[in-house]
Amino acid sequence: MDLFLPLYMDFDTDLLAYLEGFLTEKRKQRFLEILSNRTNFLTVAIEDVYQLHNTSAVVRSCDSFGIQSVHVVEERYEERLDKNIAMGAQKWVDIHRYTTTENCIASLREAGYRIVATTPHDISYPLENFELDKKTALFFGTEWNGLTDIVKKEADSFLHIPMVGFSESLNVSVSAAIIFQNLTARLRNSAVPWQLTVQEKLHKRYDWAKKSIKNVEQIINRYKE
Repeated sequence: MDLFLPLYMDFDTDLLAYLEGFLTEKRKQRFLEILSNRTNFLTVAIEDVYQLHNTSAVVRSCDSFGIQSVHVVEERYEERLDKNIAMGAQKWVDIHRYTTTENCIASLREAGYRIVATTPHDISYPLENFELDKKTALFFGTEWNGLTDIVKKEADSFLHIPMVGFSESLNVSVSAAIIFQNLTARLRNSAVPWQLTVQEKLHKRYDWAKKSIKNVEQIINRYKE
């Protein structure tokens, strides 16, 4: 199962070329540059984060460090994405929403991901010792209680950020940014197939072109006439 392409299965490469004709060369090259550093080898799941600016900040960090997809569980708190704080990142990162943690985990497992809980645990790995040898879904929990028992029970592995001060935890968005920077930097220097596929890149070029053009639906309708 390809979890990340369901909206673009009827893809038209001629339409992509047509739409990209409305973009500047600089814009098109920028898309190619960013896509060359995008990955779905790592993905992120945010479980019922109450402070909406934290969810938004995590999405922005995903965009900054090249993680293409985010999975948001909104079982207790709905609409945890603030467009102003995400600063437009939600346009460039794929957001998948779920009403239950169980559904989120099931979808990720079906797509071939191991479930990794980011929480201190008796058998958790320090960040620097975590091995990037499998497709990985990183789960982050609420500000007060952390991840639910469901995630901890279903997790294939546990990951924590080593700390040497009095504070035992970090804000969820800060923790996420630290982990993303470390893992994506290591991933790009590894031999694992971390980049988007050719098909995924084409689909994102199409998606991003649509989001960059005013009155795009009218333009697409003219193309189809």
